[in-house]
Amino acid sequence: MAFIEVRDVTKTYKMGEVEIKAVDEIGFGIDKGEFVVIVGPSGAGKTTILNILGGMDTATSGTIYVDNVDITKFNENELTKYRRDDVGFVFQFYNLVGNLTAIENVELALQISKNPLSAKDVLKDVGLGNRLDNFPAQLSGGEQQRVSIARALAKNPKLLLCDEPTGALDYITGKSILKLLQDTCREKGVTVIVITHNSALAPMADKVIKVKNGRVDKLLRAPDSRRVYRVVKYRILYLTERGTR
Repeated sequence: MAFIEVRDVTKTYKMGEVEIKAVDEIGFGIDKGEFVVIVGPSGAGKTTILNILGGMDTATSGTIYVDNVDITKFNENELTKYRRDDVGFVFQFYNLVGNLTAIENVELALQISKNPLSAKDVLKDVGLGNRLDNFPAQLSGGEQQRVSIARALAKNPKLLLCDEPTGALDYITGKSILKLLQDTCREKGVTVIVITHNSALAPMADKVIKVKNGRVDKLLRAPDSRRVYRVVKYRILYLTERGTR
């Protein structure tokens, strides 16, 4: 069995008498230590998938195994423990506490962790060893996101979930953040899942899951995902060149 097994998962929301399927019988597997990108347009169901995987929402039907445990059977207390001990979250907006320094923001998360890492060491690992005592307002957007990643990693999670982690950053900074996440996956063996609408991130992934209208449209492994990226990149460059003529 893969580290994560999603089997026939559906999530239905009710709005009055209308039922809306945010995800519709999706299924995929993710191995331990893989760097996975889930890509699709807005409203495709990406964030719903992330919320269910992270224990922030529950599936209407289907099963999800994480490390051989079916998390769809968890009650509220078990979901809280799962989120606290096994999952790290990185969001588009950094959610740092403004009146705490970088190291204090990381240490805040460690107070509820079962087996935390050193806040100082993790901040050094993400390239912020000389910014430990700076407040968020004294850090750039990229540095704040690095603090956010350090905070998630310091929990020593099995699974790192990232929802549009580069959405508020410029291209160069965003690329460095993705490289950091990729290195974390390779060096620490953490399974990393990145949610994005940007298909240009595909070449960095071991696996790309394309989501459309609440369903898995395509599942590509590394060689195929990189080939798709080259086609997309070529088309973007071609259209850009045409526009400048």
